Amino acid sequence: MRALCWHGVNDLRVNDVPEPELVNPRDVVLRVRLTTACGSDLHFIDGYLPTMREGDVIGHEFMGEVAAVGRKVDDVEEGDRVVVPSFVGCGNCGYCRGDLWSLCDNTNPNPELQEPVLGDATAGIYGYTHAFGGYAGSHAEYVRVPHADVNCFHVPDELSDEQALFASDAWPTGYMGADFCDIRPGDTVAVWGCGGVGLMAQGSAALMGAERVVGIDRFPERLRMAREEAGSETIDYTEVDSVVDTLKRMTGGRGPDACIDAVGMEAHGTGLAHAYDRAKQTLRLHTDRGEALRQAIVACRKGGTLSILGVYGLMDKFPLGIVMNKGLTVRTAQQHGQAYVPRLLEHVAEGEMDPSYLATHELPLEDAVRGYDLFKHKEDGCVRPVFAP
Repeated sequence: MRALCWHGVNDLRVNDVPEPELVNPRDVVLRVRLTTACGSDLHFIDGYLPTMREGDVIGHEFMGEVAAVGRKVDDVEEGDRVVVPSFVGCGNCGYCRGDLWSLCDNTNPNPELQEPVLGDATAGIYGYTHAFGGYAGSHAEYVRVPHADVNCFHVPDELSDEQALFASDAWPTGYMGADFCDIRPGDTVAVWGCGGVGLMAQGSAALMGAERVVGIDRFPERLRMAREEAGSETIDYTEVDSVVDTLKRMTGGRGPDACIDAVGMEAHGTGLAHAYDRAKQTLRLHTDRGEALRQAIVACRKGGTLSILGVYGLMDKFPLGIVMNKGLTVRTAQQHGQAYVPRLLEHVAEGEMDPSYLATHELPLEDAVRGYDLFKHKEDGCVRPVFAP
């Protein structure tokens, strides 16, 4: 079959690879109908996340049709149309039973690659380094899905493939970030980043009752989407002297009740702090450019909530003293998709939110390298390229 493979830093190619097979009786093999790029893919493509190997199939956001079923799978049948969260859960450990699916104890077969750094291992994830399990990814004609009964969610007939696709990762990540904020009537929520996750966080915050949502970015087409699709107010950070001062002015000097970082380790910015981050990252003295996260910490009102969705590695100049002295509540996680997917599909079916506008470019898998180039460099208004194998 054909698949998009990693061959080195900034070296992706579409290759012939073996088709996946059932390995465990609780597996299914899915024929991928749609799969999309994620901003976190760029971290290993750019060389900031280690443990990729030449020939790895990448991609972790997908939906498709069940093509083969293991003998111990009860709730999924051949031909079913399903969407699959990006983190693999087992459904049996304490973390899965507690709806903390990305912390599953049993689905990362390479814990020794994470434990020396993290102290523990996370769940496995499709197509996202061997430290996260080494699973083959979804940018392929077929993908193996372990523990299918708890990881496959049936797509209602009235939903399109595009509407279901983003319930795999971008939307549950954004939804979880808004859920972390414990939003109350009258709250203002500021979201750094108007990419796929940031836009989903903004729409979800509004859905949960935020009175005002503010999206922060620098690309006009993304800021337009934030206004028109998510109903947000927006700040172009290249056109203001200070994002923090602007947010203070917008909130009567108090600051947002909750701040969501949907940017992560490759944040762009302005001024000396950004230049410092970029220089140290280039020299591999730390992995992260943390300008967006630092702004969120300073801008958030006293006693507010900081929700971190961006992926980070190792950063210095993290202002922990501000977090402590302002009494901020910090909540963060990789997405616990299985806890949210049924609710998200209901929101679409009831017409409350439709994430399909994220699919700005639909391409065949053979054009996936070009799709990633458009996505990485944010060319042609690309928010998410969607590949149809």
